[in-house]
Amino acid sequence: LTARHLAYVIYTSGSTGTPKGVMVEHASTVNLLHWSSGVFADSEISRTLFSTSISFDLSVYECFVPLSQGSTLYLVEDALALAQTPLDVSLINTVPSAIAALVDQKAVPASTSVINSCGERLKADLIERVFESSGVEKICNLYAPSETTTYSTWICMPRGEAVVETIGRPIANTRVYLLDGHGGPVPFGAVG
Repeated sequence: LTARHLAYVIYTSGSTGTPKGVMVEHASTVNLLHWSSGVFADSEISRTLFSTSISFDLSVYECFVPLSQGSTLYLVEDALALAQTPLDVSLINTVPSAIAALVDQKAVPASTSVINSCGERLKADLIERVFESSGVEKICNLYAPSETTTYSTWICMPRGEAVVETIGRPIANTRVYLLDGHGGPVPFGAVG
């Protein structure tokens, strides 16, 4: 078995809307685990909510990152289950629309120190609402297509620091290129 061998196939419609199977290699998956171990403290990931269907790429993070660090998973049907059944979770990894619903219902557990936002645009007003209404200490915005094993860019915003709407910078051992409609690099500061 080498790093280039297939780890799994996950199906997505991605940004094109056309369903396809994405083949993910071991190297990419191991890199996600390696990067995560340097970004999230053991205490932050020690009790992770596993709320995403295994047919969606976010589940790779929710399952394998905590398990690779010896942490506990709390399995629920979806993140909104926290409104009905509060759990002692330290990290929630879900889409901004679910985060907003949890904030609206005052259902972010007091034990939650980190919220990872992914899969949708994260807006500054939601970040501010989370900090105002909960004990969350850090919000991370994570982005990527399925082809890059769940996440390829990230930014974490600690409580009390400036809130920025950005997809952040590349995770460890990766690069990001911003290209124009013809596949050429865009100038610094331009929209890609």
